[in-house]
Amino acid sequence: MKEKYQWQSDISDMLISYLKEKRMTGFRFNQQEHYLKRFDEYYSRNGYSGSRLTKPMLNEFIYSAVERPSSYYLKERLMHDFALFLTKNGFHEVYVPEIKSAPQNQGTHVPYIFTEEEMAQIFHTIDSWKDSFYTNRSIIDPVFFRLLYGTGMRISEALNLLISDFSPTEGILTIYHAKNNKDRIIPLSPSLTERIIELKEKIHRYSNDSAYLFTTKNNKRIDQSTMYRRFRDYLQNAGISHTDAGPRVHDLRHNFAVKCLKGWVLSGEELTNLLPYLAAYMGHSDFRGTQYYLRLTADLYPNIINRVEADFGYVIPLGGEFDE
Repeated sequence: MKEKYQWQSDISDMLISYLKEKRMTGFRFNQQEHYLKRFDEYYSRNGYSGSRLTKPMLNEFIYSAVERPSSYYLKERLMHDFALFLTKNGFHEVYVPEIKSAPQNQGTHVPYIFTEEEMAQIFHTIDSWKDSFYTNRSIIDPVFFRLLYGTGMRISEALNLLISDFSPTEGILTIYHAKNNKDRIIPLSPSLTERIIELKEKIHRYSNDSAYLFTTKNNKRIDQSTMYRRFRDYLQNAGISHTDAGPRVHDLRHNFAVKCLKGWVLSGEELTNLLPYLAAYMGHSDFRGTQYYLRLTADLYPNIINRVEADFGYVIPLGGEFDE
């Protein structure tokens, strides 16, 4: 049986508290725990006292001569995050190390966050699309894209919805067997609920409950590529440039999360209480995605970045894109 590790340094209580907090927010943190124990031993072995971090101390630990360079980035991020955690908890003798060893092949896509004016123009374009005998897009798309923008649902989740998944009396959608095989309930705004009711009246008056909510004119499930193509049409007609890098339909999900967080920050809400609700609403399997949106919100809106960094910096991940 593996012997239980005995924490030994003066800073061990804070290392343990940090480890517990990260796991409470959904991280496994197994590899990071290994390095935290190594840092605990290093701290004790070198006779450091109290709870403090200095630049020479961290540089020697992170860039140890016996360490493989591939581990530098992980230790940089870990000790950077731990330093912010100490600062958040009132410790002042804390050096925050730089993040400078990131791999060069990280994802570089930056989600496109639409302005209110751009979204208004997009929906005006969608709503004014001409009727056609060959397609029902003029009925489907005003509801479909508002659903993505107003709930942050994944496009596959929306296209897989059945009529029976919608409860008009309660104003909710139930998503079954989504990513990670999880079910969840999506409360809707009154206006969105009413739009879906109207959609049912127009195209599902004689449909059974097992029919797809969003269907082709031949009552078949709409393909994702079709919605991608239509979205590009709307962007072009709205005067918004589109390249291979986006904007993408999936960016509507990013927009939902970022605008929720921006609104909460500006209204003075306690984000540590609200992040679990956002994670559950969006179907995240842990808090990595939610925390990524917190980082993205701070980066996109410099007027609120100081507050976000001061209050929640120690739970905001650094690095590349989290794209689910």
